[in-house]
Amino acid sequence: MSDLIFQPTDLASKRTEFLDAARRGEARLRDKDGTSLVMLPESKLRLLETLTKWGGAYMRLASLLRRPELPRASELGDLAWLRSFGREDLQEFADELHDSLVAAEADGDTAVLDECVNAWRITARQLEDPLRRSVLLGAHDPENYVEVSPPDDAP
Repeated sequence: MSDLIFQPTDLASKRTEFLDAARRGEARLRDKDGTSLVMLPESKLRLLETLTKWGGAYMRLASLLRRPELPRASELGDLAWLRSFGREDLQEFADELHDSLVAAEADGDTAVLDECVNAWRITARQLEDPLRRSVLLGAHDPENYVEVSPPDDAP
């Protein structure tokens, strides 16, 4: 952050300089009451909000996973959609979430984080259905499968 601090009166006389500083994420304004205000690109604000949200979720989940029992849905809070996973899967999600947070911060873009969370949400939804869960997590027995022949009217 720049050491340059604008005053309210500068908004009229130095508005171009202030906006240029804001585009760089370095526009600081000291209000009449002494409050320090910062102006930055909205995309930077959204990035910071997303990193804060998922960083907090990661820390809460990591804390819950240090206990011997599985976390209850009420303890997971907004991560309650993870309730269908066992400990190993929860730990894998936490590890992937951490890696995605690091990458998103480094990239200045939440795409990798969004992709990670979305993929895990889709998987969680599939595991909610008992039939899908049994197919996805059941034992694979080759005898349960047969080769399919083409239909009689196929070329």
